[in-house]
Amino acid sequence: MAARFSSIPNRRAIIDRARLSDAIAELEAIDEPLARKQKAVLLLRAALVDGRAEIARRLEAHPSHGSETAAAYAFLTDQILRLAYDFIAGQLYRLANPTTGERLLLMAVGGYGRGEMALYSDIDLAFVTPWKPTGWTEQVIEAMLYLLWDLGLKVGYSCRTADDTIRIARDDHTVRTAILESRYIWGDEPLYEEVMTRFRSEVVAGHAKAFVTEKLDERNARHKRMGDSRYVVEPNVKEGKGGLRDLHTLFWIGKYAYQVGSVAELVDVGLLTRDELRRFQKAERFLWAVRCHLHVVAGRADDRLTFDFQREIARRMNYADRPGKSSVERFMQHYFLNAKTVGDLTGVFLAHLDEKFANQGRRFGLPALRRRPRKLEGFVLDRGRLALPDEGFFREDPVRLIQLFALADRHGLEIHPLAMRAAAHDSKLIDARVRADPRANQLFLDVLTSPRDPETVLRWMNEAGIFGRFVPDFGRVVAQMQFDMYHHYTVDEHSIRAIGLVSRIEKGELREDHPVSTVLLERLSSRRILYVAVLLHDIAKGRGGDHSELGAEVALQLCPRFGLTPAETETVAWLVRWHLLMSATAFKRDLADPKTIQDFVGRVKSLERLRLLLILTVVDIRAVGPGVWNGWKRQILQNLFEAAEEMLRLGYKQKGRRERVDAIQADLAARLGWDDAYFTRLAWRLPDSYWLAEPIDVIERNARQIDAADRAPATGRPVVTGIREDQGATLVSVYAKDQPGLFFRLAGAISLAGANIIDARIHTTSDGMALDNFLIQDAGGAPFSDPYLLERLERGVTEAVAGREPAMETLEAKALPLPRAEAFSITPALFIDNKASSRYTVVEVNARDRAALLSGLARAIHQAKFDIHSAHIATYGERAVDVFYLTDAHGAKIESPARLKVLRNRLLEAAAGTAPGAASK
Repeated sequence: MAARFSSIPNRRAIIDRARLSDAIAELEAIDEPLARKQKAVLLLRAALVDGRAEIARRLEAHPSHGSETAAAYAFLTDQILRLAYDFIAGQLYRLANPTTGERLLLMAVGGYGRGEMALYSDIDLAFVTPWKPTGWTEQVIEAMLYLLWDLGLKVGYSCRTADDTIRIARDDHTVRTAILESRYIWGDEPLYEEVMTRFRSEVVAGHAKAFVTEKLDERNARHKRMGDSRYVVEPNVKEGKGGLRDLHTLFWIGKYAYQVGSVAELVDVGLLTRDELRRFQKAERFLWAVRCHLHVVAGRADDRLTFDFQREIARRMNYADRPGKSSVERFMQHYFLNAKTVGDLTGVFLAHLDEKFANQGRRFGLPALRRRPRKLEGFVLDRGRLALPDEGFFREDPVRLIQLFALADRHGLEIHPLAMRAAAHDSKLIDARVRADPRANQLFLDVLTSPRDPETVLRWMNEAGIFGRFVPDFGRVVAQMQFDMYHHYTVDEHSIRAIGLVSRIEKGELREDHPVSTVLLERLSSRRILYVAVLLHDIAKGRGGDHSELGAEVALQLCPRFGLTPAETETVAWLVRWHLLMSATAFKRDLADPKTIQDFVGRVKSLERLRLLLILTVVDIRAVGPGVWNGWKRQILQNLFEAAEEMLRLGYKQKGRRERVDAIQADLAARLGWDDAYFTRLAWRLPDSYWLAEPIDVIERNARQIDAADRAPATGRPVVTGIREDQGATLVSVYAKDQPGLFFRLAGAISLAGANIIDARIHTTSDGMALDNFLIQDAGGAPFSDPYLLERLERGVTEAVAGREPAMETLEAKALPLPRAEAFSITPALFIDNKASSRYTVVEVNARDRAALLSGLARAIHQAKFDIHSAHIATYGERAVDVFYLTDAHGAKIESPARLKVLRNRLLEAAAGTAPGAASK
């Protein structure tokens, strides 16, 4: 044990077992066993508390000493268990003449067996007896467990005979792994040696290949369960890809296949080089530090590094802000770089497993590859993977570092892990001369624009460090997180995923999700413009300025180097500069307002740019993370694209507003088949803005709802709901007498029912009726479809129409319930624009998202005596952006500075949750 815990300085300051043993021995003077046990528990509990406090103090003083801290917790636990066993077996149930069957072994298994624990880790114990347990061993085991529970420890345990232990280990790979890591704690030591000798000979010997296969399958399933990326921005430190469990898996494989006793011995058997051992230990130390801090901060066993913990752990680990990058972003970048190291080491391990376990010419765990391309430019094949002929191959011509990946793409080959290791080691050979080499740039562009699988090969380049060396601007965003709840991946992972999406759309694999983009990709005059723009769209993030503007400057420098023409370079730079324009217009502006389309087209100017921008916008949104893309976003972007395309093709005057309204009304008349006079009265009641704002199927739905209400005004329902599968949302249509404050009451009622409003269009008929259409979703971004909740929503809307105001206190209580959101400091911001629309004042509010936000903002607008004509709601994780098109009571823009000031103040108060009527924070 001394060797295992040799990294822990001054162990006696954590717990002095000899002193405690003497103190517990003195308890024999107490005649009453229960009183004696209570005293022992008090002594052990005090030792446990003091020991943990000492470990926490050391962690605070040396916040990066993760491995030492994990070992210290295991050491402390060992001593507590030994003292507890000695007390129970030596005092409470002492045997004068034990038989050979009255022997008991305490064995640490699993993570505890490795001698590593965080503060709230489980204590995995195996109680082993030579044969069937006797009455004495059962008494001791039961007393041990109750004592440990009294100490507040979480114990996972098994009670088995030696034969059962071997039999179950042979049949169950989970038990087999646990015993592989077992360690003697206390009790009968010869029994431990017997069990481990039998384990090695009867379980391990001859079964290494099966064990390795099980562990790799288990690892792959775990990765898939955890998101299958080591670059998710809220990673699981223990189970996630690139986390501690991956390092454990490597050691398990080494221990099982090579019988090594420590990580350092992996070098002796050739699984790691000394440099890789150093990287292994550095990554392990860092990950353990993060996990130990996480347990302390969370106050429980929690291994998911969520946003609400990241900032505090960054502070505890002494990360500081830097220009353009906060302390928490620097900390998380360091985390992802260590996770990348774990991935690199895994690849090297698998290469060595091939050598040990695979048959000649085959790869371990994989079928033989039939493909044997001939033109490999000096590279060779090793078991179907691209490999190097000798160690100096890259040094002879560093352009081969790019060529390696180009060949892998061209021939559909995987790259041998040892070639990846060599590429990573020799990546420093990529200097300014290599970056300027036309051959290297053409090879890189071939990979980037590959019609095969550019995402996979670019990710390999990134893993090897080649990508960031060849494109240093990209290297600056490698492993860079974005500290918000919207982005799921690091910047580099997001960009590579976006490129993969372009490739899949181009191949027609996503035609159902992206029909317009699929067709447009076939019509582009230069597809490489698109691929380069997708690569560069976020390349300037983290530089402290507008990443779109800075990214355009990067594009102007890089594109000529890649071999793009001046015209292509200009287009790429424009796309990078304006890559957020289309989403901002679609989701924050009223597309029925002609000025919106005119301003957008005035910026885009050409059909080719419009096509490119749509595809770039689509993949940028979808690559943010799972669940971000939906049918509603597809529909809104398509509406904007079609309106802009029409204007670009036909010009500003070719198809007037009146002609468009007439065409829509003719379409509706044909659908309804009503009497001409009756239909004319309906058409007269609705303003032109209505006909242009809504799709024809919604207009038809509204018309039938109006007709039903007009025919039976006493019994007609004011609200009609229906699921719109194509948009991934539910449409809520309200038709009622217009009245002051109606919109904020409706918004509140919908929110109280548990729905999220993603879009709202407010219309007023010429005879004073309100016709409002809301698109809503549930908390998971799916259509709001639960029958009970829909009934509750309809009841709430009916009450709102009748004049009942929602309880703001109840609404405020529904504000983002997750404490993770509190990790983000969002100061409400407000922008008023009188130029974005020819008829309305456009107001944009940025604030922390919560259920009460929209209703509170609408209430503030109502109190300021302004009318809402449309509302557009966009959420980006914890941040909400709500945009309103307003007029004064006379239908005019709001231009009075005094009234604008009142509006601004009321909206900022509502955004912060401090407006009158809002619940106190």
